[in-house]
Amino acid sequence: MKPSYIFLLRLCCVVGLLITSPAIAQKKTSPDLATLAQDPKIVVVNRSATALSEGPQKGVRLDQRPGEGLLWLPDVTFTNGSIEFDVRGKDVLQQSFVGIAFHGQNDSTYEAVYFRPFNFRSEDPVRRIHAVQYISHPTYSWQKLRTEFPNKYEAAVAPAPDPNGWFHVRIEVTGSNVRAFVNQSTTAALEVEPIQKRPGNRIGLWVGNASGGDFANLTITPVP
Repeated sequence: MKPSYIFLLRLCCVVGLLITSPAIAQKKTSPDLATLAQDPKIVVVNRSATALSEGPQKGVRLDQRPGEGLLWLPDVTFTNGSIEFDVRGKDVLQQSFVGIAFHGQNDSTYEAVYFRPFNFRSEDPVRRIHAVQYISHPTYSWQKLRTEFPNKYEAAVAPAPDPNGWFHVRIEVTGSNVRAFVNQSTTAALEVEPIQKRPGNRIGLWVGNASGGDFANLTITPVP
């Protein structure tokens, strides 16, 4: 067998291993949220989901109700990586909590990062530092975290987005930290160490008590 042929054969084997390795095999997932809103497989908890089409934004709207609400994505799992999406709440005090749940085990056990748009540009400096929040339900609600670890699991968002407009979010999740970036900022608005390890891998759209929300352009990029 000629040396050149052996070299090519070995090269093909190496390339094949790289292509099938876990690091390479992981792919971005970009669910069509507008279509999902009408998919009977989606699990919507304490909300109704309707398709949203508004200019370039095509996604899903969760309605406003008492209690927290979730839309679990079907056939998508997530442990570590990045989650990007566009989201819109509103500038109404205590009626706009919008974000993403991850590491979900069930409808009440998950981590989440969410935003309070009504605090983005508040004249009250205390409210402004409550603009983005990390939680780990059911044990660590925002109330418990704020009481036991003041200002550690929530922060301001700067520059502050329009509280009534769309804004872009990127959540980066690893085993040691969770970081949230808003719009084009290269500085994390919030960076925290998970307060407890969650074995779940469900991921979903999240809205808080008395809140609805609009979501579009979701992209999930897992890493090993």
